[in-house]
Amino acid sequence: MSVEAWSTVVGTGGAVWTTMSFLPQLVSVRRQGGRDLSLTMLAMYLVGSLLWLAYGVLNDAMAVIAANVVVIVLVSAIATLKIAGDRRASTRRLRIAIDMDEVMADALGEHLARYNAAFNATLTADDLRGRHLEECVPPAQREATEALLDASFFERLAVLPDCREVIGELAARHEVIIASAAMDVPCSFDAKYRWLRQHFPFIPPSHIVFCGDKAVVDADYLIDDRARHFTRFKGRGLLFSAPHNHHEHRYPRVSSWAEVREFFAGLDGTAVRRNAAAAASPGLPELAGPPLNLPD
Repeated sequence: MSVEAWSTVVGTGGAVWTTMSFLPQLVSVRRQGGRDLSLTMLAMYLVGSLLWLAYGVLNDAMAVIAANVVVIVLVSAIATLKIAGDRRASTRRLRIAIDMDEVMADALGEHLARYNAAFNATLTADDLRGRHLEECVPPAQREATEALLDASFFERLAVLPDCREVIGELAARHEVIIASAAMDVPCSFDAKYRWLRQHFPFIPPSHIVFCGDKAVVDADYLIDDRARHFTRFKGRGLLFSAPHNHHEHRYPRVSSWAEVREFFAGLDGTAVRRNAAAAASPGLPELAGPPLNLPD
């Protein structure tokens, strides 16, 4: 084959593969939504393709024209699906997953009380800053300290201030799921369930999840005191302050349930303002920024 023939083959192959590379993305957005896609990037690519199409028309380059027509169709379809998905997401209720121990229930306070009583100690929460209780006790007492987490431990936990009221407010506006890593203490299943039914009867059993890895929970937000649960979680992590996570700075943080109320009230206000703006200009969808219910 001549150089010209090889050039045609290589150029055609490159154009086909580059153009068709948008097909898997189109299928993915259609099936799963395009929450993580940037509309700004799609808009810039679309402008570039339109300019290449104009170049092809001006220079009578049919290969350039054909490739960019296909690209424009695919990118436009992807952008349309993303905009439609974002609008649907903005009108649905948020799904909020909430940890139990040290977020809803004062597990640390009970553990400290039991430890101090068992070993005639005077440890306080301030002594644990940046560490777990097991890291602050003498090595000889660690096994006995962990053994204090028996089934009865979880039945006596106090509800943290404002927790019941704020979760009730959230459940009235959004979908609330209780996600507890009960596999860390397998004997806790029954006690945790009874505790939740006693203090939070408005949370249906279908919305209580006992798991090991919270990445299995499909939610928009996870409120948890342990940052490790955010690593593979697909939504947004909201760190609930506890002595052991004092040095954690990678995630947004709330220090009380009053702050949780303010955080989600702010999100609701943002969604209302954006929905009002979209209603006022229905023909001009926003091409940049995060989904309405998941702002940065």
